[in-house]
Amino acid sequence: MLTDAQIAFYREQGYLLVEEVFTAEELAELNRVTDGFIHRARGLMASDATLDLAPDHSAEHPKVRRVKNPTQRHAAYDQAMRNPRLLAILQDLLGPAVRFDHAKLNIKPVGGGAAIEWHQDWAFYPHSNDDLLAVGVFLEDVKPESGPLMVIPGSHKGAVHDHHHEGVFVGAIDPAVLSADRERAVALTGPAGAVTLHHVRTLHASTENRAARERRLLLFSYAAADAWPLVPEEPLEAFDARLIAGAPTLAPRMEALPVRLPLPRRPETDSIFDDQELVAGRSFAQAT
Repeated sequence: MLTDAQIAFYREQGYLLVEEVFTAEELAELNRVTDGFIHRARGLMASDATLDLAPDHSAEHPKVRRVKNPTQRHAAYDQAMRNPRLLAILQDLLGPAVRFDHAKLNIKPVGGGAAIEWHQDWAFYPHSNDDLLAVGVFLEDVKPESGPLMVIPGSHKGAVHDHHHEGVFVGAIDPAVLSADRERAVALTGPAGAVTLHHVRTLHASTENRAARERRLLLFSYAAADAWPLVPEEPLEAFDARLIAGAPTLAPRMEALPVRLPLPRRPETDSIFDDQELVAGRSFAQAT
């Protein structure tokens, strides 16, 4: 799907825009389904498990900022996530084995709002390696005034920045840290059906929508099959409470070591005796 030049550009710059990935028919269905979610929002006064509403949302002027986990909400979004033309692009960049990670549909309503601060996706979900990327599907034309995704070329090769404020993770970088880099930002605009791809460590943000139409961007995140998440499942307080010497850290030490994960597990096992039941005794069987 991609040319050698496109692959090289992504490797060097940390982003890529590819046009004509989704057809007019596919876009029409995705927009029809999205219209239905926005219509549903008229009956809501506050955000719920599916829809994130803007502060000035009302029944007369519904303003949806996000459809949460859209692939779980409608088959059209799930089919888009598995689009064969998109999959071919992903395999060019991530290798033959690709895992879907998560999805969201971000909508910038008319009348401003919904700007996204500078950040790196890596801060939200670090993995055992950084072969991860996010795809943005343009459901409609994205113009400079639409509040397009902005990226800083080559930033995926640089620092992993702090996304905390006063000791709390806020998912945003202090803009003063990026004062020089922001001058190099590139806005990713293009026609409906195009997709953007950005590396998990690429610095990116987006401004408010100043266009006469809302901006709809369907976002899918993918990982190479051998990229595994590092964030512990237990609460941070419980994790740190098990420290018996020294100070806790949010910067794990990474080394290139071979790992084979203990999965899948046999059901309903809670000891090594249960785990080894199928092979018990084979190391000490008497030779015949």
